[in-house]
Amino acid sequence: MGRKLRYLPDDDHLVEITCRVIQRRFLLRPSPKLNATIIGALARIQKRHDMKVCAFVYLSNHCHLLLQPNNVKQLADFMRELNSKIAKEAGRLHDWTDKLWSRRYTDIVISHEPEAQIERLRYLLEQGAKEGLVASPRHWPGASSTKALLSGEAPEGLWIDRTAQYKAWERNEPNPEERFTSFHQLQLSPIPCWEHLEPHRYQSRVRDMVREIEERTEGTAVLGAKAIRQQHPHARPASTSSRSPAPRFHAVEPQVRRALEWTYHLVCSAYRQASETLAQGKTAEFPPGCFAPGQFVPLRT
Repeated sequence: MGRKLRYLPDDDHLVEITCRVIQRRFLLRPSPKLNATIIGALARIQKRHDMKVCAFVYLSNHCHLLLQPNNVKQLADFMRELNSKIAKEAGRLHDWTDKLWSRRYTDIVISHEPEAQIERLRYLLEQGAKEGLVASPRHWPGASSTKALLSGEAPEGLWIDRTAQYKAWERNEPNPEERFTSFHQLQLSPIPCWEHLEPHRYQSRVRDMVREIEERTEGTAVLGAKAIRQQHPHARPASTSSRSPAPRFHAVEPQVRRALEWTYHLVCSAYRQASETLAQGKTAEFPPGCFAPGQFVPLRT
């Protein structure tokens, strides 16, 4: 089965991103160094690609992000650079020489319905708590936007310029990481349906969500932050639950989902025809909301 077409129905759609670690290993196990590196990478690459980041959470073997890209090309460039940086730094930290991510990121478009957007924000907030790892989203020891969303303060992380460090090594100069480390703040944007709210009201609604999650997990036995940090990064879960296929869209009303699915079907058909035309060495116009393949070799006649 081929990869699904990367497509946005229109500009500024909220998108949920999921990335999974190879073999579900705990290579993203929380630690102060990795947490700061992840947030620093998000902040630095956000500025480079002008990406709106609404929420994020990095668990030990997968991550979720809520992004609001302008187009699919911006999203692809942002995720390629972000995942590459995190993979290299996590591999260096945990002595892992194989690839880190199991496959390309999964992107699911969220409809403009307020209920759909709020539900996906709640889903990110409850990560770690719904699995019985911690009692509250506030207690997750890994990189997460929860505390920043509650306080309104921009999270800060570090960026290590490995290229400059390598060039210093080539010149036989001292090259400790501190020489090439800079700190960056990540700017979080509200989800579109709540962007009209004042900051303190937005924080209040997030606080209500967190409180609801804590009430559901109250009295439940949890693994705890200390045990999570002690897991070996090369280990993986003893048992894994089966996952249902990811939907193409998150929507509440059936008619909204059907409309998005039908539009996607039409776009795929138009994209396929344009690809065949381009492969023949002819000029092709691709449908809006997606981008053309990088290179095509004309067919020989």
